[in-house]
Amino acid sequence: MRGMSRSLIDSFGRVHRDLRISVTDRCNFRCRYCMPADGLEWLPREELLSFEEIERVARLMVERYGISSIRLTGGEPTVRARLTTLVGMLAVLPVDLSLTTNGATLKHVADDLAAAGLRRINVSLDSLRRDRFLELTLRDELTAVLDGIDAAIGAGFDPVKVNVVVMRGVNDDELVEFAEFGRERGVIVRFIEFMPLDADEAWSNNAVVTQSEIVSTIGEVFPLVPVARTSAPATRFRYADGGGEFGVVASVTRKFCDTCDRVRLTADGQFRNCLFAVDEFDLRGLLRAGATDDEICDLIERAVGAKWAGHGIGTVNFIRPARSMSQIGG
Repeated sequence: MRGMSRSLIDSFGRVHRDLRISVTDRCNFRCRYCMPADGLEWLPREELLSFEEIERVARLMVERYGISSIRLTGGEPTVRARLTTLVGMLAVLPVDLSLTTNGATLKHVADDLAAAGLRRINVSLDSLRRDRFLELTLRDELTAVLDGIDAAIGAGFDPVKVNVVVMRGVNDDELVEFAEFGRERGVIVRFIEFMPLDADEAWSNNAVVTQSEIVSTIGEVFPLVPVARTSAPATRFRYADGGGEFGVVASVTRKFCDTCDRVRLTADGQFRNCLFAVDEFDLRGLLRAGATDDEICDLIERAVGAKWAGHGIGTVNFIRPARSMSQIGG
């Protein structure tokens, strides 16, 4: 057995402390930038990692490499049966445990997730207008999502964040509405630049509403104070009147690859060193072949060592990943 924990460092000196775990590729929405309207072919259930397999990888990464943050994603993680069981298994680890959800069923499970040990939650919501929400998701569930956000607040999650993928000509006219929504409800809105991971492969740079545009639009209504940048993906801005804050994840126009500390585990057990990685490393195969902890860690270290300097979006070197966001995990 190897000895004490050590940092998980790539060839560019980046220390990795954030693990994103997708628990399912399935989703009860059909968001157009995430999957085709007619859906995707779901993974057979036997190809998904079991809770025990997920817990083993998570525990190894915490104990061996000091991973301090774990986020559960999907697909839509709440459609995975007995999700609270997995939350309870991971909550005993010394990590900041959080979850990203579309919020549609959150009002029914928020209290149970909090009781199981979940502490933070992000809700994806791209429009506050019912007709537009239906057009974007193909589901008439805006009221359910808003109720879910209120349930998350009531359950004591802190903070509650609302993720908004901003698309030019689609929802970019709702920036101030979302700012007002966050201020009124006491949640942190995070605006996300549209990235080339849409299943229909219709992304173009012209569809990207930039961080500068987002900040300028909101700043015209609410004076802003920038917050010092950290390794977190969002650049943060406080409202000068004390009405909270919002963030912008500018993956396209203001790349933060040089401070990225995230790695990913897909629902079918593939280890990814970047959201935009074109190569995956098969942890499921090792887990089910009876691999030792050291063998699993060797693969993780090899994967992190192969991480690129950056994703290259907007350059001739960019290679689009073969999988969409719902298949990789948000």
